[in-house]
Amino acid sequence: MGGFRTYLDASRDVLAAAAAAIDEAQVERAIGVIHGALASQKPLLICGNGGSAADAMHIAGELVGRYKKERRALKAMALVADPAVVTAWSNDYSYDSAFARQVEAFGEAGGVLLALSTSGNSKNVIAAAETAHQKGMTVVALTGAGGGKLAPKADILLAVPATDTPFIQQVHICLYHYLCAEVEARIAR
Repeated sequence: MGGFRTYLDASRDVLAAAAAAIDEAQVERAIGVIHGALASQKPLLICGNGGSAADAMHIAGELVGRYKKERRALKAMALVADPAVVTAWSNDYSYDSAFARQVEAFGEAGGVLLALSTSGNSKNVIAAAETAHQKGMTVVALTGAGGGKLAPKADILLAVPATDTPFIQQVHICLYHYLCAEVEARIAR
């Protein structure tokens, strides 16, 4: 990689490319639908695999707890946070449908599924998006370049123009911290 400063320079370049490529109107749409759902006591369900699973839990923690402001708890849930549900369903049926099953259980019309997949090709995330649409939910997807197979399943696509997973995840963290800050500010008014 060429050293720490080289790595930070590469991170900066990916952030700059994302700032230029991601449509700010789409980011505002994502904030609007998430805020609208949470303000109406509808669920925000969040899913992803690996590092994106950890990000899903991080987002839920910021919204159920607090990001920066004192306010009521928000109805956000990471679909990876219950290992008994995920592993029981995966063992008995399929990991590919483990998130979809939870969307079936907890999703509501007017709610939002926030789907994280750096490749956009995670089968279980795609299945969750399909089930979310069947439930009348809006799907917001955070992906890497192009959005993969998740792109056509997303109502709002925030695709980072990169293919290197760690760099995509760095931008996802910036995106979801911004989403949390803006949603919280609107809820706390």
